[in-house]
Amino acid sequence: MTRRRTTAGRTWVTAGSVATAAMVIMAGATPATAGGSDVIKRGGCSGSAVWKLKASAQDGRIEVEGEVDSNRNGQTWRWRIMHNGDVSAHGKAKTKAPSGSFDVRRTVVDAPGTDRLVWRARQVATGQTCRGSLRF
Repeated sequence: MTRRRTTAGRTWVTAGSVATAAMVIMAGATPATAGGSDVIKRGGCSGSAVWKLKASAQDGRIEVEGEVDSNRNGQTWRWRIMHNGDVSAHGKAKTKAPSGSFDVRRTVVDAPGTDRLVWRARQVATGQTCRGSLRF
């Protein structure tokens, strides 16, 4: 619960909200569920951009969503999705307004057992790299 108190033009935030913010920051690239069987991981790239990888069950397949947010419009990125060690999809994308991000959605076969998905994106001009993985 966040409580703010304003006194003489200054805003004070309670310790509870600071602790909550610290837990979110420390979570880093840990998985989270977004409803049902969705698995989501997030993390930082080699520069200032951030990435997200999400896997969801969809009609006997797995929908994979990879996203990069660099807060800069018009950047060209090369991306790829790997599934159990093989390249499943790849391409190029440009970051777009208003957020300076792009996302890619593909479906892959839901193999028996645990599937390993890897998301990788590289900014063409600078070489900044984003990489994340999850098990589904």
